Amino acid sequence: MKKVLFLVSIAAIAGTGLGIYSCSNSSATKGVGIDVANFDSTVSPRSDFFGFANGGWIKSHPIPDDQVRWGTFNILRDNNKKNLRDLAEAAASKKDAAQGSPDQLVGDFWNSAMDTVAIEKAGYSPIAPEMEAITTIKDLKGVLVTVSRMQAYGASPMFSFYPGQDPMNSEVVVPQIYQGGLSLPDRDYYIKDDARSKMIREEFVGHVTAMFKIYGVDEKTASAYAKTVLRIETELAKGSMTRVEMRDPFKTYNKVSIAGLDSLTPSLKWLDMLDGMGVPKRYDYLVLGQPEFIKTLEKQLKSNSIDDWKVYLKWNLLHYADNLTTNELEMESFRFYSQILNGQKQIQPRWKRVIDMADNMLGDALGQMYVAKFFPPDAKKKADELVTNLMAVYDERIKRLDWMTEDTKVKALDKLHSIMRKIGYPDNWKDYKGMTITRDNYFQNVVNASVWMNNFQMNKIGQPVDRTEWGMTPPTVNAYYNPSMNEIVFPAGILQPPFFNAQADDAVNYGGIGAVIGHEMTHGFDDEGRNFDAKGNLSKWWSSEDSAKFAAKTKLIVDQFNGFVVLDSLHVNGALTLGENIADLGGLSIAYEAFKRTEQGKSNKMIDGMTADQRFFLGFATIWAGNIRPEAAAQRLITDPHSPAEYRVNGTLSNMEEFYKAFGVNSSDLLYRPDSLRAKIW
Repeated sequence: MKKVLFLVSIAAIAGTGLGIYSCSNSSATKGVGIDVANFDSTVSPRSDFFGFANGGWIKSHPIPDDQVRWGTFNILRDNNKKNLRDLAEAAASKKDAAQGSPDQLVGDFWNSAMDTVAIEKAGYSPIAPEMEAITTIKDLKGVLVTVSRMQAYGASPMFSFYPGQDPMNSEVVVPQIYQGGLSLPDRDYYIKDDARSKMIREEFVGHVTAMFKIYGVDEKTASAYAKTVLRIETELAKGSMTRVEMRDPFKTYNKVSIAGLDSLTPSLKWLDMLDGMGVPKRYDYLVLGQPEFIKTLEKQLKSNSIDDWKVYLKWNLLHYADNLTTNELEMESFRFYSQILNGQKQIQPRWKRVIDMADNMLGDALGQMYVAKFFPPDAKKKADELVTNLMAVYDERIKRLDWMTEDTKVKALDKLHSIMRKIGYPDNWKDYKGMTITRDNYFQNVVNASVWMNNFQMNKIGQPVDRTEWGMTPPTVNAYYNPSMNEIVFPAGILQPPFFNAQADDAVNYGGIGAVIGHEMTHGFDDEGRNFDAKGNLSKWWSSEDSAKFAAKTKLIVDQFNGFVVLDSLHVNGALTLGENIADLGGLSIAYEAFKRTEQGKSNKMIDGMTADQRFFLGFATIWAGNIRPEAAAQRLITDPHSPAEYRVNGTLSNMEEFYKAFGVNSSDLLYRPDSLRAKIW
């Protein structure tokens, strides 16, 4: 999806095999939320809990041809898309909807996007004026003016730009410049010499060539263009930070003035650039993420000819428009980005792609419709109660820490108590006043929405921070922690089964959404989040003694996950995934203790032949059920800060004594770790 400017784990059964999972000998009350048919009884829960809990599900849920992975998240997202489609089609049927209303915006956007006859008839005429403007560029100034203009409508050549809270002053929104300008998923694809990386670079050149040919460029010229694009992007990649390096927020915080930025890049007149991007002159400084990258960009501005930059800009325009113009262009983009990079066999139906775009462009308008019909008020209340319960447990766990000094504990508790919770949907919806959406011009609608969102974001600069704003739309099946806001956010989309089931027992809900809630809380205290204080400011509020102890504890997690082999010789990157692994372990530990305070957690009552503790851990494992294509798995090992699902389950549980007791894990089992090698942080 295109850039949208605005922009992120028993003594009773010890040695007895798996017989307790036969419900025939249990007089327990029938439960909901865990389906024993999803288990794989041929797998020991003490050797591979993920495989045991999900093996049956995995075998019976092959990946659909239009997906790269298929799991609980994907199924829920797919169901949400169907609901959103119904809402969009209903809105599109209302020809008399008030201008600017959610019905008018969503309905007309949907109608224009689904009118493939009109889109094909328009062909490449929507991008022809910009292509011609690029062709007529005569000097570097013209190149940079075009870069500014393209950034304003959603493309992102050369670098990434966004207005955001100053990491060291969370009350101020300032311009921020980050490395960017690449078409492949990560810098490593341009630099590594392994067989897969080389193959992808070759395929990329073929893809860029094909895109230019589709647009009408002859093959020889198109091939030369593709090589130029790869050469420029490779040099930008060489000057880019790795994803692991960028996990240190102090390394990516560089406060600079316009004059200071100009001195790093004499070829770029940043005041003019920012003005062309719609940035109001309400700032005294900028935040630069990667000074070395911006220096690399300066070298490239000098070493590449104007004609080379024109090729690069034309490619960026084609890449931006690949799913907004003809089917031929979109299918070529699908062939490379989805089939080659991720192994997807078929493109998703158009209605699914359009729903994704509508959610990106008009998220609050579509979100209002969604929560009104599909999000019951009691779900928000119950989720809020869970957050309160987990907060209380986290408070006590911090107080009990034996490795943290008292002064740091006081500050940690202050941060915990200051966390803002957002559940379900925003209190204040965006007013899309001034955005023009018509029923008959899809390309222009996307541009209009992108420009509107760009202006919306730029206007934040110099204004008080709006702490009520959300970074995800209500139908999103996900959750997040924002360190600059010190907030945890749980959209309505994730507050439904299997994560949250009002009909299920507490064990299932605490193991599911409880672990998710605890996960997001723990992000405030992971290797990145711990560097932000209660107000969301980047600061060294830990004592050096505490920081050293924390580093030693987290090294255990890095080493553990580095040892997991996913594909052939490809390992999990323990440093890249550290934050998520800390959050998985911390979140599940907190959720377990909170669960043990419930009536069920205190009892010995069996349900479907399972103890309460066993249901808790199964509730956690089953939310990660899923299959993934090898190509997608390989890409995610490079780009995704989350570990593969199997290791989010097995890796996390191998550190928890409570899991050992629940399933009788002993030193002869594969999931067993000696106590000295178990990670214990929060």
